[in-house]
This record gives sequence, C-alpha cells and structure tokens, in this order.
Amino acid sequence: MAVTFSNLHTESGLKSLNDFLSGKSYISGNKLSKDDIKVYAAVLNNPGDAFLNVSKWYNSVSSQLATSFPGKAAGVGFGGKAAPAESAKDEAADDDDLDLFGDETEEEKKAAEEREASKKSAKKKESGKSSVLLDVKPWDDETDMKKLEEAVRSVEMPGLLWGASKLVAVGYGIKKLQIMLTIVDDLVSVDTLIEEHLTVEPRNEHIQSCDIVAFNKI
Repeated sequence: MAVTFSNLHTESGLKSLNDFLSGKSYISGNKLSKDDIKVYAAVLNNPGDAFLNVSKWYNSVSSQLATSFPGKAAGVGFGGKAAPAESAKDEAADDDDLDLFGDETEEEKKAAEEREASKKSAKKKESGKSSVLLDVKPWDDETDMKKLEEAVRSVEMPGLLWGASKLVAVGYGIKKLQIMLTIVDDLVSVDTLIEEHLTVEPRNEHIQSCDIVAFNKI
C-alpha cells in the first residue's frame, strides 16, 4: 500500500516520518528500495536525536548509497516538495523529473535557516550547569566580613545562583569567605564574574582577591 509524506523539510513532516519508521528499518519491506531513495532525497539532512527513528534510517540509507556510488559527490539540490509514492510505475516516471543540479530554491534556503535556528535554540535549552567553590579574600583582619559577603551576593546576573557560605581562618586573625555558586555555562563566565564584578569598584573596598577552589560540571 502506498504511503504519502509531505513537507519533510519541516518539523511536522519529520515527525510524521519518525512515527512511521517506529519499529521499521526501511520505508517498504525489510530491504533498501526505491521508496527509501525517494524519501531520502526529500529529507534535506540528518535531523539527529530530535527524530531518532529518522536519523537511524537516514544513516542506514546513506551508508548503503555510499558503497553503491564510490565517486566523489559534488552536492545536489531539489526544487519544490517531495511527491507522494502512488505506484511503482509512477515512481519510475517521477525519477525522470528530479533536477539533480538545480539551484537552491528560496524555500530550501528558508528551511535551512529554520533548521539552524532550531538547532541553536535546542542547544541553548540543553546548556549545562556547573557548581563552583570560590575563595574570597579580604584586605586584612579589619575588613568587615559581613559587608564583604553582602558585596559578593549583591552581584546578580542571568544564570548565576549563590549558595551556602562559611568563613575559614587563614592566619594572623584574617578569615576568608568560601562560597558556593551554581552557573549556567553559556550565560556566566567565572573569570568575568571575578574580574569585572567582584574585584572592581565598589566591591573591591572589601574584596582583595578571589580564587576558584573547585569547578564541577553538574
């Protein structure tokens, strides 16, 4: 029975194909067929983990095509949308309509831009976090450590969360502040936090220097 796919350059089209390929290795039967080749041509590139069934199928078709055509590829493009598979006879006729060397269309350019934006958005959402232990040192034993901690915690920025803290004796009556913080890696640089926020005016009135004691990915 013929199956129809449409708009395989869009997220909704890929989802439909991903659902169809659940539990299947190929579009029709258990071997690579002309159906796979037609659908493969309509999928602009491997969608990755976002559509795992499609990704596995795409890699399988790619590897089999690579062994069948060992020559160096120059790259190809397709115009318009993928046509539905109606019958074996129609498929043979459709093959003659493929423009293997056509210029990239505006629709394809737009689809490529949408995919790139989607990848960046997904990457941002998946950004990792880190747990950091920071040593904050005063100028001398006369520094008000309560005000020093208030100065540290007054730094606010997206992706920064201050945690527990304690005072640790250094010697000669001097104590340092040890404080935990959690950061979103893509939003906060600990070096920038120290150099541009903690050890500059007005906070450097209380803070002499800062050192990273521990840095662990969460």
